[in-house]
Amino acid sequence: MRAHGDLSQLEITDVPEPELSSSGSVKIQLKAAALNHLDLWTLRGLPGLALKLPHILGGDGAGLVVETGGSVARVKEGDRVMINPGVSCHRCEYCLAGEHSLCDSYGLLGEHLPGTLTEYLVVPEQNLEIIPSLSAPHDELTWTEAAAYSLVTLTAWRMLVTRAHLRPGESVLIWGVGGGVSSAALKIARLLGAAVFVTSFSDEKLAAAKSLGADAVINHADADVVQEVRRLTGGRGVDVVVENVGEATWERSLRVLAKKGRLVTCGATTGPKAVTDVRRMFWYQWTILGSTMGNVSEYHEIVQLLGHGHLRPTMDSVYSFDDGIAAFERLQSGKQMGKVALEI
Repeated sequence: MRAHGDLSQLEITDVPEPELSSSGSVKIQLKAAALNHLDLWTLRGLPGLALKLPHILGGDGAGLVVETGGSVARVKEGDRVMINPGVSCHRCEYCLAGEHSLCDSYGLLGEHLPGTLTEYLVVPEQNLEIIPSLSAPHDELTWTEAAAYSLVTLTAWRMLVTRAHLRPGESVLIWGVGGGVSSAALKIARLLGAAVFVTSFSDEKLAAAKSLGADAVINHADADVVQEVRRLTGGRGVDVVVENVGEATWERSLRVLAKKGRLVTCGATTGPKAVTDVRRMFWYQWTILGSTMGNVSEYHEIVQLLGHGHLRPTMDSVYSFDDGIAAFERLQSGKQMGKVALEI
């Protein structure tokens, strides 16, 4: 990224190859990377985020370990690894309590730190997990699947499991199922035994969500989401809403909640200012939960699940590194269902 702006600010260019930064750091030769909407927001410019330009985008990646610091014990040269994009100090009170995303030095690859859309990357060993072998040996994960898994699955896992405590038999509404976090949330909710209702503006995406196990689908472009959810739940509402849209959906997200329902949010793509009727909130005893990236133990947990064949990412498309701009165009179009990835 040469400067903030549109896709014309992106180019493939040479940068210095990174070196190990500490005895606990690991150098990775990237084999694949995946895109997230965060890359587009970073490109356009996030308030208060000052970057050293040129900046390498990309939060998701997978590759081979090519060099390790002297104190590294969890991985070795030649290991196939996938990357947790959230980097923290691992020493402060928040990190020691397992709340790494609250660390004062916390940063995301591709947003605050140089990212994965590159040939080589250096990260702390705590940010790596060995790519698991699947239970069926003939059905190994591809590099692009391993690259596409981490950011959205870890975000959705923390939202539903750690923050909202979604339980078997409960119900959940997920907005915008074509997005990476939302499609991961669909799979997690199904794995947990919840009834899952999803929305999209695209009938094609809704059909894909139905094939992935959604119990009901709602086209929010032409249907009254609140009325439809109330109908589907016999007037009760849902136990949990997965919200990452912000202003455009906030009021409806609250109106579909059941009594003692939980709204969990990780984004505000349509704007950060949302209006809440506090009277309804305390009367119905709703809980509003903020959530960001997961911690090291949560990442280990979801990688283990992947090894057992669960939560495998839905892939929309795979591009060569030379066609990276086309990959960004696909992401920006909003037509994707699942993850857009690059082979490096």
